[in-house]
Amino acid sequence: MMKKSILIAALGLFSLNTMAQDTPKEEGFVFTTVKENPITSIKNQNRAGTCWCYSGLAFIESELLRMGKGEYDLSEMFIVHNTYLDRADKAVRTHGDISFSQGGSFYDVIYGMKTFGLVPEEEMRPGVMYGDTLSNHNELTAVSDAVVAAIAKGNHRKLQADKDNNLLWKKAIASIHDIYLGERPEKFTYKGKEYTPKSFYESTGLNADDYISLTSYTHHPFYQPFVLEIQDNWRWASSYNLPIDELMQVFDNAINKGYTIAWGSDVSEQGFTRDGVAVMPDAEKVQELSGSDMAHWLKMKPEEKKLNSKPQPQKWCTQEERQLAYDNWETTDDHGMLIYGIAKDQEGNEYYMVKNSWGQAGTYKGLWYASKAFVRYKTMNIIVHKDALPKDIAKKLGIK
Repeated sequence: MMKKSILIAALGLFSLNTMAQDTPKEEGFVFTTVKENPITSIKNQNRAGTCWCYSGLAFIESELLRMGKGEYDLSEMFIVHNTYLDRADKAVRTHGDISFSQGGSFYDVIYGMKTFGLVPEEEMRPGVMYGDTLSNHNELTAVSDAVVAAIAKGNHRKLQADKDNNLLWKKAIASIHDIYLGERPEKFTYKGKEYTPKSFYESTGLNADDYISLTSYTHHPFYQPFVLEIQDNWRWASSYNLPIDELMQVFDNAINKGYTIAWGSDVSEQGFTRDGVAVMPDAEKVQELSGSDMAHWLKMKPEEKKLNSKPQPQKWCTQEERQLAYDNWETTDDHGMLIYGIAKDQEGNEYYMVKNSWGQAGTYKGLWYASKAFVRYKTMNIIVHKDALPKDIAKKLGIK
């Protein structure tokens, strides 16, 4: 009886071991790089709504690498300072109808380097004015917002100016930004040579007119430029409008030809995890959420988040679904990043490799993998070099 019991126990143990070996382990994402273009180091915007500048300058720094100009570390705060002053001016001129906030667009960087120039990071670093190494614009915003609102929305018949007709409020807001961000250098020495911001920009060989914005929405004609209606596009910059299939062709063509892409997207969705992956699972094809639609998935409960913990069938949205999400404010202008490569997961799904500006966050230390399905659905607009366009698309847009 004892021997029989031992035999049964042994068989049971063997059966359990066999079952354990036959049951596949839950596996996360395993990415393989297909194409990767050079980027500069990961930066951290910290407590400042300046992703537009960090991603815009990340794009410019990668452009300089592509052009064979070497590695640059450009000052975000120089562009931010000038941009904030321009936005304050626009807010006052429109009596507050244009919002004054920390946000901006990629065009602010393109416009900024052409109009104001560029300076190296060492000349104007974030946080130094209050003894830090990273930005914290909470107090700056509290002070500057109040000043701009007092002028833009105040009951003023005439704004006061000094003897040279310089408006006093402009001098005040400039001083506030000098205090919190630092004064903008008029001249500086870089690698033994003296520059102004404008001459430094010119020395890089960059041409701001080489860069174009693209988007994909149906409320304006395709193949024509229009002003994208988002609050942070306060300079009213135009984007060329492409059908979504052709916009996706631009992504692939650009990366495969060695170009990077400044990418504006919506990261408030559950699919954009804080752990380095952005996905758009097709809920109708996933057994756990059979019968659900995209909107249901975007509002997943925490216990349902296993959808974005491993490769799943992806939802390939239509042009109409993109438009609806934009029209009903499901897709918003949340965050700017840099796309610099293409990768595949272990199931063969394709992703874009993304450089973020949240420091060494997530599994991949500041890098993200955004599925093509996510990018297709949640791209607001992109900035690329005009030579990155497929020839047939450039021809349709009239770009030479």
